[in-house]
Parts: sequence; structure tokens; C-alpha cells
Amino acid sequence: MPAIFTFFVMLLFWTALSGKFDLFHLGMGVFSSGLVAWLSHDLLFEGHTKKLGATFKEIVFFLRYLLWLFGQIVLANFHIAGLALSLHPKKHLDPHIIKFKPSLKTDFARFVLANSITLTPGTVSVRIENDIFYVHAIDRRSSADLSGPGPGKMERWVAWVFEGGS
Repeated sequence: MPAIFTFFVMLLFWTALSGKFDLFHLGMGVFSSGLVAWLSHDLLFEGHTKKLGATFKEIVFFLRYLLWLFGQIVLANFHIAGLALSLHPKKHLDPHIIKFKPSLKTDFARFVLANSITLTPGTVSVRIENDIFYVHAIDRRSSADLSGPGPGKMERWVAWVFEGGS
């Protein structure tokens, strides 16, 4: 069942990005989407035992997370633009590496967290080693969510979406 969902998600994405509806392009889309679904169906919808309702719920939660993440990306862009346009940028910059161990249980949730960190301007996931994240941040404000005690807001969102956390 997850392979079918993956196939349709990939085909929809292919069609939206190509914008071509002739037989050749649709055929390539079906072939490519089928290959991707066959090779990676367990990556997009992790857990083969999930029922259709649980998978749909995860998709809806993920879309809500993407909206929140987009807002965080916009806010971080304004912050980084402020740093770049500052008259004394060196006074505000404090590049550093932070190290933390998220409480996420699944590899996919950790994957989403690492990529979400990298998508947010001012932070880059540098390495994950033995479930410990190493993140480069351009200043203390950029890393505040990750370096505090306990899980940060981004980690709580990812846990809520993919692990049923709070």
C-alpha cells in the first residue's frame, strides 16, 4: 500500500514540475515514479503496518509542519538579512557548532529534522554521528531553538508529525 501512495505522490510531483501532458512525458513520469516507488516506498511512508487513516493523518500533519517550517524560514531570512545589512556585522556574528542528541526515535524523523535545520537560514546540519547532531549556526539567535534544555520547537513538531509525540 505505501508503494501505491508513493507512486501517486511522485507522479503528481512529476506532472506538476514538467507541465507537459504528451504521451512521452507522461510515460516517462509513470516509469520514473514507478521506479522511485519500488525503490523507496518505505522512505516516504515509513511503517508498513500503518492503516490508510494513519497514513492520511501523517500527511495532513506533515503539511501543517511544512506551513510552520515555511514561516520559520521566512523569519530566519529576515534575521540573516538584518545581519548582512548591519553596519557592524562582525559584532553580531558568532559562528559556532552546537551538539545535541534529539529524542526522536525513527531514522526518518531524524532525517526530516536534519533537513529542516539546514533549510532554515543561519543553520546547517553538519553531521549526525551516533544519533548526535552537529549543527553550525551563524549566531546565538539562530541556534537558540536547538541549544536549549530539552527538545526545541522544531524537534517537537517533527516528533508530533512522525512519532505521535506532543
